[in-house]
Amino acid sequence: MPLAVGTDAPAFTVKDTNGNTVSLSDFKGKTVVLYFYPKDDTPGCTKQACSFRDANEQYTSKDIVVLGVSADDEASHQAFTQKYNLNFPLLADTNGSLIKAYDVDGGGYAKRVTYIIDGNGKIVYVDSSVNTSTHASDVLAALGL
Repeated sequence: MPLAVGTDAPAFTVKDTNGNTVSLSDFKGKTVVLYFYPKDDTPGCTKQACSFRDANEQYTSKDIVVLGVSADDEASHQAFTQKYNLNFPLLADTNGSLIKAYDVDGGGYAKRVTYIIDGNGKIVYVDSSVNTSTHASDVLAALGL
């Protein structure tokens, strides 16, 4: 069961696609779209990532941060990013701590769940029935954009 709206988003510190350390606290004051997905370079995950890639300008123009999370390592994320020209960071949750903290453990992979976290670190929206083809526009609609 995903975390509930109104819950404080669990803090995290992990590595991103390029080996940079990323923490939730880095984005204080900004809206964060934290989306969990099962595996790099699979059909549904690719559609989902590309929907965020294609809508990136709409997100960045509103100062909204998009972060994708899976249990894949940095090398896998780099290959996935390069293959599909992804323009946002993917977080490498190789030990599953982030997946567990956000209650999206599917047994060795992340369930497909998206959280919108406000600038104060509160979860304001949860989507656990993701349409991978339209997900980025669905999230924008949930944000009222």
